[in-house]
Amino acid sequence: MATRVEIAEEPTTERHSPLRTCIVTRTQKSPEELLRFVVGPDRQIVPDLARRLPGRGAWVTAEREVVQEAVKRNAFARSLKQQVSVPLDLADLVEQLMLKRVMEALSLANKAGLVTIGFTRIDAAIAKGSVAVLLHGTDAAEDGVQKLNRRFQAVCREIGRPAPIIQEMTVEQMSLALGRSNVVHAALSAGGATNHFLNEVGRLTRYRSGRSAADGELAANDAAQGTLRTGKV
Repeated sequence: MATRVEIAEEPTTERHSPLRTCIVTRTQKSPEELLRFVVGPDRQIVPDLARRLPGRGAWVTAEREVVQEAVKRNAFARSLKQQVSVPLDLADLVEQLMLKRVMEALSLANKAGLVTIGFTRIDAAIAKGSVAVLLHGTDAAEDGVQKLNRRFQAVCREIGRPAPIIQEMTVEQMSLALGRSNVVHAALSAGGATNHFLNEVGRLTRYRSGRSAADGELAANDAAQGTLRTGKV
């Protein structure tokens, strides 16, 4: 299972924007590989996931461990050359914000009519070749997960396309995003809202896993390649 997706939210011209320097590692990266933080009105560091908030930004590699190191080293104050308040749980806050964006993106895909739920309906959609992405709750029963995975992967191999399988949300979180109860499995058909969802969930996966563009897995640069792994088999 694998897919690569395009940064749906950002203008395509941003792919050619100047490199930014991570305030922790001091390595230069593209904005898509980093997280931007700004100083809020109360002088507290605020994550700017959409990279739209005003003010001077401090850039940190988009990995949980690097954000934690930035807090530990007081790197924000040194970079911004001013005293700032940094939440000790900043890394958790960033993950929560990323997860919220993933859930909102899934909700938008549902409103666009691109989401199918229910084991039997998903199985039928897979057989028709209309499933572009397969989702499972992290707490879903393994037997059901494996059955759908095998069928989805077999169909995708036959038609020669990637088979993205994602397990980054709990059943409760999927249910909340879709406005239904006990959503254990879901499937998305192809469309712009699905690409946007994949972009957001890919960023969350990389943040949690620590895999970054250094591994050649930057989604924004590899949208057409079909090889960015997310979730688990």
